[in-house]
Amino acid sequence: MVAEIAIAPCGPITGSIRPPGSKSLTNRALIIAALAKGQSTLTGALESEDTEVMIDSLRRIGVSIAHDPANHTLTVEGNGGKFRGDNTEMFIANSGTSMRFLTALATLGTGTFRLDGIARMRERPIGDLIEALRQLGANIRTELDNACPPVLVDAQGLPGGKATIAGNISSQYLSGLLMAAPYASSEVQLEVDGELVSQPYVRMTTQIMRDFGVTLQENDCRRFVIPGGQTYRGREYAIEPDASAASYFWGAAAVSGGQVTVEGLSRDALQGDVGFCEALAQMGCQVEYQADQITVTGGTLRGIHIDMGEISDTVQTLAAVALFADGPTTITGVAHNRHKETDRIGDLACELRKLGAAVDEREDGMTITPGKPQPARIETYNDHRMAMSLALVGLRQEGIVILNPGCTSKTYPHFFEDLAKICGS
Repeated sequence: MVAEIAIAPCGPITGSIRPPGSKSLTNRALIIAALAKGQSTLTGALESEDTEVMIDSLRRIGVSIAHDPANHTLTVEGNGGKFRGDNTEMFIANSGTSMRFLTALATLGTGTFRLDGIARMRERPIGDLIEALRQLGANIRTELDNACPPVLVDAQGLPGGKATIAGNISSQYLSGLLMAAPYASSEVQLEVDGELVSQPYVRMTTQIMRDFGVTLQENDCRRFVIPGGQTYRGREYAIEPDASAASYFWGAAAVSGGQVTVEGLSRDALQGDVGFCEALAQMGCQVEYQADQITVTGGTLRGIHIDMGEISDTVQTLAAVALFADGPTTITGVAHNRHKETDRIGDLACELRKLGAAVDEREDGMTITPGKPQPARIETYNDHRMAMSLALVGLRQEGIVILNPGCTSKTYPHFFEDLAKICGS
């Protein structure tokens, strides 16, 4: 494992790239295909640590998954929602989607399941999801009674009914409930308590559910009604390139004053993170949308005030771009970022200060005032997005070294190779 990587400054970047498949879409499609009746073929699927732990856990409950890495294809033989556990262990590493989605899925089976992860996963909250599943009749608890993993499930199927779920920590709780709900014995009614963060991810979830053949009613991401006793139907399903990963290349165009085209995404993509391009447009970049690609051309950057609640996985990328803007940039609406792979507000602020910025940190965001850029050794906190986003600073500033670059294997194992290629294209 490489301990660090130095980023070489380059001139304006001009090129095109197709990032790997979306982690969010791949893991949702894997859950649904595993529960489906019949075979599903997932094309363009992501190969990374987060998807590997999902696949391993699904295999542990008897789901057959064949992987064709050359063609980025997964073939899943669904179990129709019928599976047993006998103290079945699922190790989730630090994959939030896998932990939340598999916790809900486990309640549909019969028998006992234990879900655990690395030390950071044991600090990430899951109590709101546990409580909602209890309201639907599940026998579930956290092993240490601290509302964080490990999670213990004694499953006899999910009865259904009404549940309220908090919306302010993670939309993944709601997505996990939604994907499991069609297999409940009776109708499931879900109410969101408070503001729901990252709403585009929930809309993504409901669309994939419909794509695999189930019905549900929704009211503006506030209330959901899902008839019980339904079954997903196996199918072929194409995974979009990862829009969060695409943000690094659009950000590279902004930082370097170049022009980068990301292939396979459009303004109408399922992933809300294509909205990052609109943030770059506000900062002074030009954005061109086509049917199957989005091109960003860098310009004179200016600071902006922006609520990033719906595109919170791109906060670190925007922060890197903000270091080269004229005037401060204020980011709000992302208090839930403190509960991600690391504290993506507090730890990000620490690294931005190393890079010469003045940072006013708040509970739900920060204001970044650019200063004279400085060389720095960037601590990544084992957070893939910290490594990839702050690498962009090195495209203009000499002396930028990213520590523990291997952490990008969580979602984008070949990121630094792809960045080097597009810088040299």
